[in-house]
Amino acid sequence: MCGRFAVTLPDDAMAALFDALAANDLPDVPNYNVCPTNQISVVTSDEGTRRLRPMRWGFLPHWYKTPNGGPLLINARSETIAEKPAFKAACRERRCLITCTGFYEWTKTPEGQRLPWYIYRADGAPMVFAGVWQDWRARDDSGDEFTTTAIVTCAANDPMSKIHHRMPVVLEPDDWGKWLGEEGKGAATLMRPAADDVLDYFRVDPAVNSNRAAGAQLIEPLDPSEI
Repeated sequence: MCGRFAVTLPDDAMAALFDALAANDLPDVPNYNVCPTNQISVVTSDEGTRRLRPMRWGFLPHWYKTPNGGPLLINARSETIAEKPAFKAACRERRCLITCTGFYEWTKTPEGQRLPWYIYRADGAPMVFAGVWQDWRARDDSGDEFTTTAIVTCAANDPMSKIHHRMPVVLEPDDWGKWLGEEGKGAATLMRPAADDVLDYFRVDPAVNSNRAAGAQLIEPLDPSEI
């Protein structure tokens, strides 16, 4: 699963990373505490032209009458994405890339205290998730319209399973074109856990337990004396 993440890469660097044309209304970065329903920067491909675009994190199926018309769909399970009514069309036709510096996951003590962990690429490179997206328009008089997205998740690899049983699908650069549909079929083969040596993690301050927390200190390793 992925319920919170951090983005520190500037817009121009993100566009260069993907060789994408950047929109002029991208969300502000850095953001060390990206939460569901926030706007995030997402890469799509239109006939081979990649575009870096803002989207609402929280997928809205077309039948939702309002943004709160059903469960908040921030993740899509790889095992069922091709069959679930909410995601099956997007899985075939509207795949995207979502980049971050790292993401957060939580474990619990026997007493129920939530302990946050920060997960990042061991090689220091930006992390890129598989995603799907959907345009949505309100079915009432509000006139609301959103372009929305969800992160694809899979079973955790062995290191990640010590923290959580799920993890985002992490794509390597050679896989980006296939996931975006630029290289024909085969995207389904990419929905697998990252190799065991791709990610690393450390404990961070419980301040990030609040979705209002902000600042670079959120991704700093917790002092061993405080663990």
